[in-house]
Amino acid sequence: SLSMTADSLADSTAWQVEKIHRGDAMDGFIYPAKKIPPVPKSDTEQEKASQNVTSSKADPLLKPNMETTPASLSSDFKAKVVSILLKYSNGLWAHALPKVYQDAYQVKFPEDILNNLELLSDVCVVDYVSEVPRKAILYAKPQRCIDENLNVTEKVNRHDGVKATAEQQYEESKDQYLENITVPSLIIPSEGSVSIMVLELKNTNEVLIRYVGKDYSSAQEQMEDEMKAYYSQNSTVSPAQSLSVGQLVAVHAEEDAWLRARIISLEDNRVKVYYVDHGFTEYVESTSVCRLQKQFQSLPFQAAKCKLAGLEAFCDDPVLVKAVESQTCYKIFAVEILEKSDTPLLVLYDTSGEDDININASCLKALYDKSLELHLQVDTLYTNVRVTSVSSDGSLYCQVPSKGLSRLSEILQQLEDYFLYKQTSEFNVLVPFCGKICLFPSKGKWARVEIKIIHTRRALDVQFMDSGTVATVKVSELKEIPPQFLREVIAIPPQALKCCLADLPPNTGMWTPDAVLWLRDVVINCPEFSMKVIKQDASKGIAHIYLFAPENFPDMDHSINRQIKNADLWKHQKDVFLSVTPSGPVSTKAMGDAVSVLQLPSGKLEKSLPDAGREPSSAVSNTDMPPPLPLPKPGDLMDIYVSVACHPGHFIVQPWNELNNLYALMEEMILYYSRAEEKPVTIEKNKLYAAKIGDEWYRVIIKGILRNGFLSVYELDYGKHEFVSIQKVQPLLDTFRRLPFQAITAQLAGVKNQQWSEEASIVFRNLVEKKPFVAQIQAVNDSTNSWDRKIVTFLVDTSLPHIDTWIHDFVSQSLVEFSKGD
Repeated sequence: SLSMTADSLADSTAWQVEKIHRGDAMDGFIYPAKKIPPVPKSDTEQEKASQNVTSSKADPLLKPNMETTPASLSSDFKAKVVSILLKYSNGLWAHALPKVYQDAYQVKFPEDILNNLELLSDVCVVDYVSEVPRKAILYAKPQRCIDENLNVTEKVNRHDGVKATAEQQYEESKDQYLENITVPSLIIPSEGSVSIMVLELKNTNEVLIRYVGKDYSSAQEQMEDEMKAYYSQNSTVSPAQSLSVGQLVAVHAEEDAWLRARIISLEDNRVKVYYVDHGFTEYVESTSVCRLQKQFQSLPFQAAKCKLAGLEAFCDDPVLVKAVESQTCYKIFAVEILEKSDTPLLVLYDTSGEDDININASCLKALYDKSLELHLQVDTLYTNVRVTSVSSDGSLYCQVPSKGLSRLSEILQQLEDYFLYKQTSEFNVLVPFCGKICLFPSKGKWARVEIKIIHTRRALDVQFMDSGTVATVKVSELKEIPPQFLREVIAIPPQALKCCLADLPPNTGMWTPDAVLWLRDVVINCPEFSMKVIKQDASKGIAHIYLFAPENFPDMDHSINRQIKNADLWKHQKDVFLSVTPSGPVSTKAMGDAVSVLQLPSGKLEKSLPDAGREPSSAVSNTDMPPPLPLPKPGDLMDIYVSVACHPGHFIVQPWNELNNLYALMEEMILYYSRAEEKPVTIEKNKLYAAKIGDEWYRVIIKGILRNGFLSVYELDYGKHEFVSIQKVQPLLDTFRRLPFQAITAQLAGVKNQQWSEEASIVFRNLVEKKPFVAQIQAVNDSTNSWDRKIVTFLVDTSLPHIDTWIHDFVSQSLVEFSKGD
């Protein structure tokens, strides 16, 4: 009845504890005493134990009027105690001994011995765990010592060469229960909180990784430091016995490290182990293997598996696996987590260089059919060249007749035939991600596109792989490549080759809007060109070319380069020019910069317009303002979101109940402006416009016109002041003027209006920015212009149950000490 069962293991507070039930009472056997403290007893039990310390009454079973010494206890009594302790080699709580003794021998145990456990010191080890004498664990002494102190002739069977300590006996008798050790499952982290390190891969659906971050690699390093300290310094630690396959152990590895491992196989004195936190296997000597202590079982195993998104169909391809291995193993990457599951779906990014590299997309290029690649040769002439798009920095994309282009035409025609008999809704893209290659219907034909930027759940930017054009499209318009076509579609390298006109910007200066428009007009009116490659810039992946209309080839004086250079197109308007260098990585350029130009079946070019068609110019008005946002009255309560916080005297709030409407408006603006043709804009101060800031389009008012081609603008819905290039500003359509401007300037009520220090401002910003609150309005300062209106308000954080936190109280108590005087 005293044996350790799986049930008692599962029920115990620590797996080393063994419970014995006797009615309502429960006693425990715990191991090891020095490292795992017993569960604290109640105050009442502690008091009783303390009272026993001062008790002077001897147990009746002891001889009266006689000083009690170890020798005064009978050999028979001590032999019985030894017999019990040998059964419980993992140690026995001293206060449990009387019950076990009485049950075993039907004789009352002399309880006063518990107040003087040294009486048993000649036959057992007494390990005190507190100042209360009963708080001790008893271990049987090694057999040799017992034999010297008792006339005990019976021998206990042991493995030869094993030290007869309680710990070793525990290893021998209890190792079979180590399979019941349960280590918590690894929780997949939230995106952005960690990076990952790639350890190994068999295929791209089983990539072995470690998460790098606070609760992952940092916790692992701390645990391994503690393991090293424990196993190196604890003299009682000895190699584990009775090893079994599947057992979780601690292994003394190279460089004096101690690592967690699981036993894979046993071969004589050699053990094959798998390091559960590092993801590799190794043969070690059995003497290097120890039992894994309880304190090292709480951290989940750190070696985890993942799948790389977009590579699933080719997961076993040796060329792809080799490419992934060479680009990733033992390197650290930023990660985008698409699906959280037992094997999460990830996109990896190398952020170590100037530009972020999408590893999944980069490795997919290893599957390109080398025989279909076209490498432009310097000083070579090419004819029947199509210019498929022109960017606002003057760069252009060209299609050159080639084996790859012919193969692309064939496969796209096969896809068109296939989809005639299929419901395309079967192929809707359910999980869009950057780098994913899809199909997009363009002018009655299917086109290959790569997802570049995801704006919202509905809107994203794609780059047409074979024309170079970047456009914003709806997710619902994208289609998956049918599985039977996937390898062939992926194998064709992109047919859009990036070029720039030689001896023109960016080498010679800036492209003006007039020069860009002139080049676009030429391109639209001429379906085919001839070109000569002057040089290759491999680092930027761009070819410098001379472009010719077919009738002028190869007359350099009549090249497009010379015509545009000689035209009166390079006189910059005051404060207006196009930037030379893209502000982001080359691959993500063109977001709104380039007119969306799509190749038509006829070979002609046509500008892509938004779904609703071209807005009539009369729809654009600089004078019509949205209706003003209704402001609450003093004393009113209002749910708000703090979008920007400078200091308690100035922050921006948005009405919470309008946020969904604002998000919908932002999405519609992205879809419209990213697909619309760029329109000439007359810039005036204090007028409304749409401006592209980052990857989003915002409603702004121009606050200042700067000499360097930049504008100072105020975001009317978010309350931020920004600088933006004039080329990123477009007229604000009437349809985007219906929602009231959402930004409300605010000042915190309940605090003295003063000059706030930088420290106070930072603390306040961290406290409230990007968070929801309940606002209780104290005062309203109205104005004709919505951006000049202001409220004075209390902020109340109601996120905690039963507790409302008034921010001004916190500010008054905690921040004023940072602040400067008036």
